Amino acid sequence: MKIAIIGAGYGGMAAAYDLRKAGHDVTIFESADYVGGLASGFKEAHWDWSVEKFYHHWFQSDSHMLGLIRELGLSDKVMFPRPLTVMYDKGKFYPFDSILKALLFPGLGFGLDKIRFGFVGLYLRLTNNWRALEQVTADEWMMKWAGKNVYEKMWKPLLIGKFGPYYRDVNMAWMWARIKARTTRLGTFEGGFQKFADLFAEKLRGMGVDIRLGAQVKFIKRDQAGLSIAAGSVETFDRVLVTTSPNLLAKLCPDLPEDYLKGLLGLKSMGAVVMVFSLKHQLSTDGYYWFNLPKEAGFPMLALVEHTNYVSPEHFGGDHIVYAGDYLELGHEYFSLSDEQLLEIYLPALQKINPKFTREWVNKVWLFKTNYAQPVPLLSHSANIPDVKTPIEGLYFASMSQVYPWDRGTNFAVEIGRRAARMILGKA
Repeated sequence: MKIAIIGAGYGGMAAAYDLRKAGHDVTIFESADYVGGLASGFKEAHWDWSVEKFYHHWFQSDSHMLGLIRELGLSDKVMFPRPLTVMYDKGKFYPFDSILKALLFPGLGFGLDKIRFGFVGLYLRLTNNWRALEQVTADEWMMKWAGKNVYEKMWKPLLIGKFGPYYRDVNMAWMWARIKARTTRLGTFEGGFQKFADLFAEKLRGMGVDIRLGAQVKFIKRDQAGLSIAAGSVETFDRVLVTTSPNLLAKLCPDLPEDYLKGLLGLKSMGAVVMVFSLKHQLSTDGYYWFNLPKEAGFPMLALVEHTNYVSPEHFGGDHIVYAGDYLELGHEYFSLSDEQLLEIYLPALQKINPKFTREWVNKVWLFKTNYAQPVPLLSHSANIPDVKTPIEGLYFASMSQVYPWDRGTNFAVEIGRRAARMILGKA
């Protein structure tokens, strides 16, 4: 078969790998001039490693991602440090990356609240009945079982940070999946995620996959000869796999039946705005990596992440790399602000982390924005997931909106990409 894949993110490349191994003619169309999608990175001339535009890492439970890396013979380049995550309480940050640290966290008080926190975490780790949990909101479930204090201190800030105005509407299965699958050790690739994506693309090209960068697809249309794709010229394929956002699929293929289009356009999602700082000095001298920041405490972002407290600044020419990131609804003012305007908003937060911080510490900043970063799973969301096999013959769709109940990320991008490939091959 002659197969086209739209998007050279991890999901699209994983599908291409399996389809080409099965002997088919595969072409990837990517509108950007690089591979990697939302896990792509950038690199300064004096850096040995790249830095992801939107912070990424792997968990030790990411079997799909780590399995693919093993198949590619690149496992020796995966690193799993154990960085320090901290929570905020009354003006101070406390480590919160183990059961013992959680029990010592003063924000949970003493006695019953800590017992409820522990039992809720244990239950969610042990149960597999997520379908029952998608019938109730995380807000309602956590308030009932974790209790008001634990919920408002621990889980509500996370929900607000992730989902903004939709935080009360998110179902509990999303929270279950987040707790179920995550580990304290976090993985990265030697050289950065972009290095892995480039090595993967090199492997695919060596197998005969045609990867076309800077190839903006204008439309996909079914005709008697097959599926026509317009990207500069018009070409016909037997099968097409789209790995973009639901909205973009709807624009590319308006001939989809009304019910399927309505389902695509009805899916809610959050965008993301991330500023990356190169600093002259270490921001957290305690070596903290991930700061969970409650917005009610006045922080203008969801998380502050000091990347070089996770991997050495030696990889970046001695620069200290810090992310300030947030999930935001489309239309939020941050999407329209310039680098300089957002920097002015973020600088006081860095001073809260380290009172010695001054603007002179900043070497350079980069600002990255995307409209499609975090799907919003509402009640009974499994009934709203678009089928991978669309109603148009030969057209398939695989996106992070379909990995539910699991959270978005490269692991599940690989899983759904390979699942779509199996369906194209008639094996699923």
